[in-house]
Amino acid sequence: MSTILKWAGNKTAVMPELMQHLPAGSRLVEPFAGSCAVMMATDYPHYLVADINADLINLYQKVAQHTEELIACALIFFSEDNNAESYYQNRLRFNTDTTLTALERAALFLYLNRHCYRGLCRYNLSGQFNVPFGNYKKPYFPHAEILTFAEKARRATFICASYDETLAMLQAGDVVYCDPPYDGTFTAYHTAGFNEDDQYHLASILERRSSEGHPVIASNSDTSLIRSLYRNCTRHVITTKRSMGVEAGDGKSAAEIIAVFKQRYWVGFDPAGGPDCSVVHEVHA
Repeated sequence: MSTILKWAGNKTAVMPELMQHLPAGSRLVEPFAGSCAVMMATDYPHYLVADINADLINLYQKVAQHTEELIACALIFFSEDNNAESYYQNRLRFNTDTTLTALERAALFLYLNRHCYRGLCRYNLSGQFNVPFGNYKKPYFPHAEILTFAEKARRATFICASYDETLAMLQAGDVVYCDPPYDGTFTAYHTAGFNEDDQYHLASILERRSSEGHPVIASNSDTSLIRSLYRNCTRHVITTKRSMGVEAGDGKSAAEIIAVFKQRYWVGFDPAGGPDCSVVHEVHA
């Protein structure tokens, strides 16, 4: 199932490998929402999906809560002339028009994503979306994907929050999957960016949450920094494409790590009844 958005680092293609490392649990917690490919490909009873990008979370909330209204509003933008002039007018409106409703802003965000260069999501230091026009012959409107997402979103809560705020909300039975901006790659999905200090801080929090009994899985680039930060994890190296699918792209590949944190203890989960907090299992890793 393809996702609503085009997204750098979309996990759809690597889900067969990733699924092997995602254990059962009462809720999957994702501090980096991205394209929501993992939510769409898995079958957890509940989801907590977070991101610091307010526009991304606003879109998901509107798809979940006002599906038909979002579709109708977005189709208005998609029906406009597909040219650079219209795109830049809409981008300017997105960045400067303070009268936009949350629904209109969500529809415009979807429009920009499907019409901009390589589907990138990038902001300047002033918080303005600044990706240039993509010049696609016929941008795709993800009608079926929106409807499928809305159905799955009945199990999900979407919040605009930082990764550390999100990871402070964990409950018994939660499984954590982290897919942060990768080390050594594009990281301007949000004005604040994601630097090397963030990589260190995230790894430290994930280590603590794992030691508290939560299954923790993380993806990142296969770099010396990431290998060092996740040296106590079981690391699985896979090869992924570094391409956004544009016709001019050559589809370069790169190595990626799936890091599975080792646990001494984990809180049991009964698929029929939720987390079994009375049973703690010891794991010999």
